Amino acid sequence: MAINIEMPKLSDTMTEGTVVKWLKKPGDVVEIGDVLAEIETDKATMEMESFDDGTLGEILIQNGEKAPVGATLAILNEKGAGTVAAAAPPAATDKAEGADAPQVAKQVDAGVKPAEAVKPAAPVSAAPSAGDRVKASPLARKVAAANGVDLATLQGSGPGGRIVKADVEAAGKAPAKPAAAAAAKPLAAAPAAKAMLPTVSGDDQVIPLSSMRRIIAERLLTSKTTIPHFYLHVEIDAAPLMALRQQINAQAEQTHGNKYSVNDFILKATIQAATAVPAVNASFNGDSIVQFAHVGMSVAIAVEDGLVTPVIKQAETKSLLQISREVKDFAVRAKDKKLKPNEFDGGTFTVSNLGAFGIESFDAIVNPPQAAILSVGAVLEKAVVKGGQIVPGMRMNLGLSCDHRVVDGAVGAKFLAELKKLLESPALMLI
Repeated sequence: MAINIEMPKLSDTMTEGTVVKWLKKPGDVVEIGDVLAEIETDKATMEMESFDDGTLGEILIQNGEKAPVGATLAILNEKGAGTVAAAAPPAATDKAEGADAPQVAKQVDAGVKPAEAVKPAAPVSAAPSAGDRVKASPLARKVAAANGVDLATLQGSGPGGRIVKADVEAAGKAPAKPAAAAAAKPLAAAPAAKAMLPTVSGDDQVIPLSSMRRIIAERLLTSKTTIPHFYLHVEIDAAPLMALRQQINAQAEQTHGNKYSVNDFILKATIQAATAVPAVNASFNGDSIVQFAHVGMSVAIAVEDGLVTPVIKQAETKSLLQISREVKDFAVRAKDKKLKPNEFDGGTFTVSNLGAFGIESFDAIVNPPQAAILSVGAVLEKAVVKGGQIVPGMRMNLGLSCDHRVVDGAVGAKFLAELKKLLESPALMLI
């Protein structure tokens, strides 16, 4: 018996993935829990495990190729069976279908019933009996589904009687490439955008977008163009915070050994401030605002290919030590691409800290569907006025970017005031 290995949905926003590397090859014995391949999603590169035992048969989506969620990546044969589980579309037919055929055209042609044809690129089930079989290329199925053509009524002209796109068009019920024509409309502005670029020379490096980089671009563009942002800033006296951190770290080295970062204290203070001002711990929901019972603290971590935001769940219930250890673990596993899909879920508020890079202040973009994000600058030594005297001091800039549909200026100001109070009197965080 053959089992289709399908592109898994490894994150809540994932629509397609890229096969980074197959870790098994055709003919290898596979057991439940074995890692089959590394899959790049919109958030990270994650391991794809096997849910069945068997022998890996044909690999349909190769290293570096993309496929939508649910598409067949490879075939897993029952132990002891041959390595060929089902016939893949002939290479010559794929070429005949044109360069616009998606990568999923390489998936198994395991006879899909007419009712299933309305789901192009959907997972292909095990082949039914020969009497029910409809042999058609993925592009032919897509065109047929878009135009209501019943594939069972067509005679295929491809190899072995396989229905190809030309057969669907010849039925007189569908114009040529309707899906491609529809998709062309939103891309109409692309030539103008490219025209603004300087001429690309042979010495220039053209870097293809990874799945993560592309999704980051799409989500942030959506955020800036659909969410009415406004920004608030406050400067705090960071001297008390730095002094307390030094004292705690000196003691910590003699006990549990955990060294606290400035960001650990900022996260703890932000969590408490969001609990005190719950209006910022919310999301816009069309005709309502959802105010969350728990704080899901998204922590922005820079990785090689962009930014990931794993979540400290129910953060208001956790101590400073728990938060510090969890963030350290996130940072290590994010760089090793070992974060799990569920660790990105449930974020209600984000903190982005560029202080370690020497950035004094900046405005972050709201991370939808959240309604606010805190931007944190570096701790700087400055001349400050105290009691009418100019004295040395340590200052830090904080910025709050808000979705004005959810958070009003007064609410944002109240949150920053609470945060400022906690950071300037940091012992309050430990009570």
